[in-house]
Amino acid sequence: MVIYGKSRGTRAVDGCIALALIVVAAVSLFPILNSVAISFSEKAAVSAGRVTVLPVDFSLANYKTLLQDRQFFASFGVSLQRVALGGALQFALTVLMAFPLSRDGKRFYGRNVYMWAVVFTMLFHGGLIPWYTTIRSLGLIDTIWALVLPGAVPVFNVILLMNFFRNLPKELDEAAMMDGAGPWYTMLRIYLPLSLPALATVTLFSVVGHWNAFFDGLVLTHSPEHMPLQTYINTLMVQPAQWEDLDPETLKTLMQTSDQGLNAAKVFVSMIPILIIYPLLQRYFIHGIVLGSVKE
Repeated sequence: MVIYGKSRGTRAVDGCIALALIVVAAVSLFPILNSVAISFSEKAAVSAGRVTVLPVDFSLANYKTLLQDRQFFASFGVSLQRVALGGALQFALTVLMAFPLSRDGKRFYGRNVYMWAVVFTMLFHGGLIPWYTTIRSLGLIDTIWALVLPGAVPVFNVILLMNFFRNLPKELDEAAMMDGAGPWYTMLRIYLPLSLPALATVTLFSVVGHWNAFFDGLVLTHSPEHMPLQTYINTLMVQPAQWEDLDPETLKTLMQTSDQGLNAAKVFVSMIPILIIYPLLQRYFIHGIVLGSVKE
């Protein structure tokens, strides 16, 4: 077998692409590294703007203060509950909608009508006010369900998984029918085990979407105990710290921290769950999104 080397032009193009990817990676990582460095730096260094990607005058004062913030951990719990409920609901509804839509018109009469209805929701939206009034009329305001139910059917994930199902060999359906398997058995025992890359991809989208969402929590929750974590962090940027009625020990700890450093610590802690989950699902991610985006 003869292997031909790359031409100079090809090597030059590969080098430019590699350089561009390095620059993009550096630009993407800088805000994260900067936030982490600020969270571990002394108040004076942060206030002076001397922190870049490495901590200056290493300190754990911001994290000691964070451990005393009850609202942060309450909101953290709300976000965990939202991810668990919302992720499970989105997974179930996505699978239950994608599988029948992946059948042809002969096996699912009216499929095209349902498909157009699904696509219509991607192109048009009723608007913010009708969305809010509908949720309020259902009595969901200031509950966990207000954060879960409105986005229970992610149309993009449905289309992604539907196309993945359609690309699986049609002989699977024929063999299942010959063995007397019904739609439920075919979906649960044949299609789902073969669709792990696509399922991992839509699960990752769901988890990240629920964890990072903040606007709906800002609009749909009124009491602090129902506020998700990202909404709470967002409010820190517009509300000054409340230092009234603090005991001397807590006040002394707060004097050693800055709002910027403390907020950076909260942002970093809020990223930890995603940083743990993403590597576990990353090996399925590219394979699932590529296969699910191609229609046969």
